[in-house]
Amino acid sequence: MNENHTFSTSSVHRTGKVLLIYTGGTIGMGRNPVTEALEPLDFSHLTAKFPEFQYLRTNIETYQFSEPVDSSDIDPQIWANIVNIITKYYDNYDGFVILHGTDTMAYTASALSFMLENLTKPVILTGSQLPIGQLRTDGKENLVTSIELASAHHPDGTAMVPEVCIYFGGQLLRGNRATKQSADGFNAFATFNYPVLCHAGVTFTYHDHHILQPDFSRPMVPHTEMDANVIVMSLFPGIQECFLRHVFEAPELRAVVMRTFGSGNAPQRQWLLQLLKEASLRGVTIVNISQCVSGFVEMSRYDTGYQLKDAGVVSGRDSTVESAVTKLMYLQARYDDPETIRTFMNRSIAGEVTI
Repeated sequence: MNENHTFSTSSVHRTGKVLLIYTGGTIGMGRNPVTEALEPLDFSHLTAKFPEFQYLRTNIETYQFSEPVDSSDIDPQIWANIVNIITKYYDNYDGFVILHGTDTMAYTASALSFMLENLTKPVILTGSQLPIGQLRTDGKENLVTSIELASAHHPDGTAMVPEVCIYFGGQLLRGNRATKQSADGFNAFATFNYPVLCHAGVTFTYHDHHILQPDFSRPMVPHTEMDANVIVMSLFPGIQECFLRHVFEAPELRAVVMRTFGSGNAPQRQWLLQLLKEASLRGVTIVNISQCVSGFVEMSRYDTGYQLKDAGVVSGRDSTVESAVTKLMYLQARYDDPETIRTFMNRSIAGEVTI
């Protein structure tokens, strides 16, 4: 795809339709009445299977992957496929709902927030912890509410939430701030460093001052290239030089997301600082992310943080790991210069960090 291809949204045209994109995941599984085995549902007959969907105030059309993808197998090529689908049908729908497995949903939401530049329509990812056909499923509420949120708009026709989001368990969350917090609870996701965008109770309570406001007079610009030469590394007491050296000296390596202690601290080992400095001088971008689920990396708070800064490590601020990884992939695909990438890692591109 041509990276410079754009789609104009200079005049807000409401279509009265939402596109439901099914990639895979637990929500789309139904139980075969003969074999009792779980198998993918055909979402093109959604209202026939679930009559309550006919009461939605928007029309629903569906796009299904020919082969459902387990969320553990999601990769940048699948992100590019999703971007291509949204780009192709961008002018035909008011919003998009993506059904996705929960395990890597935060990675996909983060990636799409960067790949869909100046997004002016809702792209809402959702799923469920139980298949939609089961009695106690959370899938129906998640899906119905996501569709309603994807079609919600202001009186002037502009979308209520024109950004990439995750909807789960009554809360609409910024996608690139979200992290999966529970493997089996219905409140599977949280944004520990950013407020909820909308609470879905008896009514929708939007928190407008937390929602991104794009330039509706400018086009959405899709990007499909991602450079995945990045690795996530967690520090721990007793970490060994020999293992890290193999990683840092890999010639293909372009970036490291380093999960440090507390507000951005690391062991004061000379070999570690030297390894970080050598990699930085070679052009590797090293981003400091806290292992804590909430809080801010401040490398000027303690001496250990200062030493990391001197070694060329850049602060990931209050970014999630998912956001930092996908942001690096996005930037590395666009820029060859490490200093440019480091500069953008300290800027907010899509509301992913607090500046």
